[in-house]
Amino acid sequence: MTGIQPVGTATRPSSADLPIVGIGCSAGGLDALEKFFSHVPADSGLAFVVVQHLARDHASALPELLGRVTTMTVAEARDGAIVERDCVYIIPPNRDLSLLHGRLHLFEVVAAHGLHRPVDAFLCSLAEDRQDKAIGIILSGMGSDGVIGLRAIAEMGGLTLVQDPASAKADSMPRSAIEARVAKVIATPEALPARINDYLKHPEPLEPADPPAPLELKSALDKIIALLRDRGGKDFSQYKTNTLYRRIERRMAVHQITAIDDYVRYLRDNPQERTLLFKELLIGVTRFFRDPDVWAHLIGESLPALLAQHPAGKNLRAWVAACSTGEEAYSLAMAFSDVLDTLKPEVHFSLQIYATDLDPDAIDTARKGRYPATIAAEVSAERLARYFTPEEGGGYRICKGIRDMVVFATQNILTDPPFTRLPTSLPAETC
Repeated sequence: MTGIQPVGTATRPSSADLPIVGIGCSAGGLDALEKFFSHVPADSGLAFVVVQHLARDHASALPELLGRVTTMTVAEARDGAIVERDCVYIIPPNRDLSLLHGRLHLFEVVAAHGLHRPVDAFLCSLAEDRQDKAIGIILSGMGSDGVIGLRAIAEMGGLTLVQDPASAKADSMPRSAIEARVAKVIATPEALPARINDYLKHPEPLEPADPPAPLELKSALDKIIALLRDRGGKDFSQYKTNTLYRRIERRMAVHQITAIDDYVRYLRDNPQERTLLFKELLIGVTRFFRDPDVWAHLIGESLPALLAQHPAGKNLRAWVAACSTGEEAYSLAMAFSDVLDTLKPEVHFSLQIYATDLDPDAIDTARKGRYPATIAAEVSAERLARYFTPEEGGGYRICKGIRDMVVFATQNILTDPPFTRLPTSLPAETC
């Protein structure tokens, strides 16, 4: 086996245009990896980094095992190695892996709060380093490692793929990613390489090299908007044309469709695709305390200043528009509770949050208040203990006190009136 460059054997980082595929797996992952790599061409032009959950004191046999099903170079990742195309890099045991400017960096695993999440750690660094050239895959495994990493890749415009849970020996990891709605492609391991190839053949330029004629584009977009309205009663006609077309192009690239008229026909004949495009247009990527600096300012300055304006106490109200699956609304409720706990005002304050979103599925998820174990990377140990209840089988549920502060409802802010004068109490049937 020839090899992957160790430290010092090359001086230039890999090209920023090199797509790098990060693959996460654990239990049952070997079978899925063998099926995947046996269908990857030796000259695909891609680089692959495999992050598998490994026992800390057990040497990995993956380089040798995968070397039997592919002619690409397969080797254990080395600290400082430059990632090169048509090579497969395997994470060593008892190490975390990161990517910076096309180089791999190994770190000793440090004991910390929560579960060890090597897949999330690498995929997040992959998203930052490769941006829209990042490709993330979750294969068979237990737990929910990888959800945060795929979300980071999706936010950067990269491609996210997940093994069909029905084909996985352990379906927790792929199922968690699907339930978190961060997977653009769901397929068997054998089919995933072809889906990546199809996607890369039709990249998603910000400005199409040969866009449809204006009248042709308007006609196609009007038909797509009509199909989506028939699907869920939502009208996307007020969306900016460039934004709408760019999101449609992403779905066209996934299906290797080059002409928008062909995509209109595909959309008409496939109800599931209408659902996927609908969700693509909603851009429902969110997480708890997403911008730490903003939340720190809100808790440290804005909320205390607001309370100080009402020395006799106050029943406060807030509206979180486009709340997606509820993380931001619940974050606000927790932040308000933190401030009250710190200030301990002698007068009574309460906060009622009205949270709305266009997507009824997102609202349903928000109302349940159930989230995967990976939120331990977003929520502090103190808040997890205070505001969440661990659930059997993994994951957390928002405690009743925080859930009772938030009322969720489906709303289209483009067509429905805004909530400028919220009532003191809201009917129970909306909860």
